[in-house]
Amino acid sequence: MDWFRLDSKVAVITGGSRGIGLAIAEGMAQAGAHVVLVARGADMLTEAVNRICASGGSAEGIVLDVQDIAAGQQMIADVIARRGRLDILVNNAGMNIRTATLEVTPDDFDRILAVNLRGPFFLCQAAAKHMVSAQTGKIINIASLSSFVGLRKIASYASSKGALVQMTRTMSAEWARDNVQVNAIAPGFIRTDLNRKLWENEAVLNWVIGNTPAGRLGTPEDIVGAALFLASPASNFVTGHVLAVDGGFLSGGTWPL
Repeated sequence: MDWFRLDSKVAVITGGSRGIGLAIAEGMAQAGAHVVLVARGADMLTEAVNRICASGGSAEGIVLDVQDIAAGQQMIADVIARRGRLDILVNNAGMNIRTATLEVTPDDFDRILAVNLRGPFFLCQAAAKHMVSAQTGKIINIASLSSFVGLRKIASYASSKGALVQMTRTMSAEWARDNVQVNAIAPGFIRTDLNRKLWENEAVLNWVIGNTPAGRLGTPEDIVGAALFLASPASNFVTGHVLAVDGGFLSGGTWPL
């Protein structure tokens, strides 16, 4: 068996038109999967699908806001009806509003949790109904260093990502005997188009690099290997795990000795 191949598999990746989601989609397509990219922006989605297909992969795009629970459930049903199966779900779509906790509004809090937690919960539910019936499936939730570490001005985001980890563990326990593995990846500080402005702040960049033992920012491509492992037969006895891909940030920092 080629433990890391995904031939004939069908994978749905939310937030798949750019950044980490696109890198994961490209990696899974190269491993043989048909990838269904889900995102809100039609233009970027088309570009991403064309990019994967131009490289010899199999891909399609679906415009969807993961906050729309009914639309998400219908999307899962449509993919299964069209492709005859659903093997992998990657909940990557996410958002953050950096605001001091004292200034967080109920609307902002609700929006963050709707994208980062509520949407993934019900996509997992819709996908798992099929996977449990098929007695096989892989779900990968994209968590965060903020699932474990508290940082200023992201209390709402950290709340959603901390809950996502517990959601992952609970679902993994519930579906393990149905041969459905549910795991999470906690990326470290990753350089993407969405957070480019953050890294233009020299103080922030220096703090991150100084506190990351690997001494650099990560790239979306750094997440691909972990995603392929958790999506492939290589992880058939791994469930409820959170795999940090963070250059060593959570393991400790450097000190002047």
